[in-house]
Formats: sequence, C-alpha cells, structure tokens
Amino acid sequence: MQGSSVKRAARRIKRTWAVIAFMAAQALMPPVLHAQLPALGDGAEMGINAERRLGDRIARSLYRDPDYIDDPLLVEYVQDIWRRLLQGARQRGELLPELEVAFAWEVALGRDRSVNAFALPGGYLGVHLGLIAVVNSEDELASVLAHELSHVTQRHIARMVGRQGAEGPWVIAAMILGALAAGSNPQAAGAMIAGGQAVAVQGQLNFSRDMEREADRVGYGVMTQAGFEPQGFVTMFQKLQQANRFNDTGAFPYLRGHPLTTERIADMQARQQLLPPVAPVKLTMTHALLAARARVLSNADVDSLRAAVAEASGGAFATFPSARQAGVLYAAALAASQLRDYEQAARLQVRLQSLVQGPPAERLARLLSAELSLAAGSPKRASELLGGGAAAPAMRSELFLWARAMTQAGQAAPVSQQLRTWVVEHPKDAQAWQLLAGAYMAQGQTLSAVRAEAEAHAARYDYESALNRFKAAQDLARQGGKVDHIEASIIDTRTRQIESLVREQALER
Repeated sequence: MQGSSVKRAARRIKRTWAVIAFMAAQALMPPVLHAQLPALGDGAEMGINAERRLGDRIARSLYRDPDYIDDPLLVEYVQDIWRRLLQGARQRGELLPELEVAFAWEVALGRDRSVNAFALPGGYLGVHLGLIAVVNSEDELASVLAHELSHVTQRHIARMVGRQGAEGPWVIAAMILGALAAGSNPQAAGAMIAGGQAVAVQGQLNFSRDMEREADRVGYGVMTQAGFEPQGFVTMFQKLQQANRFNDTGAFPYLRGHPLTTERIADMQARQQLLPPVAPVKLTMTHALLAARARVLSNADVDSLRAAVAEASGGAFATFPSARQAGVLYAAALAASQLRDYEQAARLQVRLQSLVQGPPAERLARLLSAELSLAAGSPKRASELLGGGAAAPAMRSELFLWARAMTQAGQAAPVSQQLRTWVVEHPKDAQAWQLLAGAYMAQGQTLSAVRAEAEAHAARYDYESALNRFKAAQDLARQGGKVDHIEASIIDTRTRQIESLVREQALER
C-alpha cells in the first residue's frame, strides 16, 4: 500500500504546483537572483496589514488541501500549547498589541507523517502530525512552536518578503506553498522547480542564521515564561541534532527550513551548561495517547494500520513502560477500527481502559471508546459514554462526537439547537457548521442545511464554493412553500458579503 501513499503525495504536489504556476504567471516579475535578506533591525519590511493579507492567501490553500485535518483532540492539544505560548510572549513583551490584533494566530494541522512545523505570514502556524508523533512530551512540542512563534513576533517573515518589492509577496506566497509541497516529497517537488522565479525565490525562503539564533533565544524565553520545562527545548534540539547527523533522509523537513548551524548548536550548548543535568524526557501517558493518535491518522494505509494492531500483541510489548503500552494499545484500537475489525478494536480498548491512569488519560480513553462505538454502528452506546441524553457536552471534542452520535440515532433536534449556540460563539468553526448542516438535513430543513454548508466553506476561506452554496440557498428560498424568512434574509446578507470577498480575491490575482 506504500504505492497509494506515494500517489497521494504526488497528486498533492501536482495540485500545489499548478497553483504556483498560475500565480507566478500572473505576477509577471523578472527573477530576482541576487536579493539578500535584510539584517536584523533593518526597516525594510512589509507592513502588518500586508503581511496578514499574504498569510490569508496562503492559508486559503492550506485549508482546502485534502491533507488538512481538523481532529478535535489533536487540535485541542496543540492549541492549548499555542495559547500558553502566546500568553508567555505577551508577558515578555514580545507580542506587541498591534501585532496581536492584526494577525490570525491560527494553527493548521497537516495529515503528514514527516516531522515539520512552519510559521507563515500573518500569524498562521502549520504543524504536521509527524511532529506530534515523534516528540516525547508537550515541552518538546512547545519548544518547536515557540521557535516558530518567535519568527512571527520578530517579523522575520516580513523582513524576508519586504525586500521583494511591491509585487514580490504574491510570488513568494506561491513559493511558500511549493516549499511545503517539497517538505512532503522533496525529490518530486525538486524536479518540478525548473527555473525562473521558482529558483529565484527558493533561496529566499530559509531564514538567515541570525534570525534562527534570535528565534531560538526568544523562543526559549517564551516557552519558559509560559511554564514549560526548559529541558524540553534541550532534548528536542538533541533529537534534531541526531536526525541531522544522518543528513536528513526526508523524514525531518524541519531541518531544511531551520538548519542546525554551528552557531545554533553553540548557543544551545551554552544554555545547557546553565541547566541541571538533563535526564531523558519521560513519556507521559497523556502525550503517549495523543502521539499514538497522530501516528495512526498520518499513516492510514492498510500496511501501517495492520502493523499498529500487531504491535499490541508483539513479544516486546510486555517490556514497554506503562505509558508506551497505553500508546500502543490506543493506536492498535484506532487502527483496528479503521480496518473495520470492530470486535478486535473493542478488545484492545478494554485492555487500554484497564491501563490508563489519571483524568486526562482516562478522558482520552473514554472518547476513543465512544469513537469506536460510533464507527461500529452503535450511536446509542457512544452517546451514553458522552453523558447521554439531550444535554450537550461543553468540550469541543465531546460535543462533536455527541452531535454525530445523536444525529445517527435519529435525535437531530437537540443537536441543531446546541450547534447553533456553538457557531454563534465560534463562527469560523467549519466542522461545527458541517455537523449542523447534517443535523438540519436529518430534520428535513434543507434551506438551513444548505446555508450551514455555505458557512462551512466560508470558514475554510473557500469563498467561491461558499458563494455557490449561498446562491443555491437563495434559489431554494425563491421556490416558495414554507420558508423561514429570517433565515432567507440572513442568506441574502451573507451572499452579498461573500460576493465582496470573492471580488477581493479576484483582484489579488
């Protein structure tokens, strides 16, 4: 099944580079072969609003990519770390008020097994599931996110882009997308970089040595200010060093965007001398379960799923520490469910349940049990595990599982009530809108369902698809019959708003 994974990567790269070719052709810029990065402190940088617009343009492509994944549990885990880091940066004075207001500060997860994370213009952050799977603690993950956050707060991206001129940012947007494609398959993407602007700008994507050292220094202070252990920065750096010794076979594209220079290594060694001896990071049970989830979701081919199931019965399993055993069982149960072997998934879940300790891990095991029950066609059992009845859970992960279970069980009315409240408070939650569309459709409320589908597209910045659905909703309203006139009025207003956004996007081209 490895061939199917390669084909999927090739399709993604082909699609991404088609976007690049179109954008580069539109820009009509001569290649800038000898541009240099401005030094730190140089005033040559793009403005905050321009950087946000550039980030929005790149984010629109990321959110529409099939490998973008909104897994509520993993999103919750990463965003909790991200929020704490933002608070730490705010307390240290690294996050200026005008930057905090203007930028998005959003995290996007990619269903990719490679170890990578990347900062984008406008306060967007990308994280591959492979990174979550390889780190041993939230402190190690926080060290990487803090480094990326510091590239944003120190305006490193703006300094790089600002030197490209008035039209250059849009070409760089295309090249950043190309670099992300190269992270998944450097050989295939490298072969497609044939010359012209692609080659010209490719050299501008890596941060300068001084910028990398500054991101290390500021990121280290931010993560410790946020309450994370400094050892996480050290041990993550050691992981990267070890991977770097093997010349990066492609599993660590992070090293290509953030090479370990002698200066960075020397700085980290100096920091280590100020710390007590660093013991190996102990794998916590909570992180073990989430890392296991990331591994399964990023390795969904049949061979990988079967290997995950087999590990739970392998001879070495008994020698593993309890946290690792829990992670192996979690991965095996989830993999068995994806292979549609629901009985084996249930047996593995029972073994996991007897092993987990502590409220966070117990919660993750319970949610997995509900997820397995739902996949096996037992929505009532899933609903019971989530509290049962029409009272919706407060947490996003529980709420969305509950919504799916109740809708499948034929009880969509309370789902639509609860999700309406949720989207009022979280209007950019695309998955919530999609679940709401399903609940409306199950009740025969077609107009509301189509409007919710449109809002889901809009939340992913896919304004053209959103406009198509809003116009379809307008057509439904004009057909007469029993029409909710308030809903029809909202649809008309939103249609005009989305039409304006589509025109703005057209002008960018």
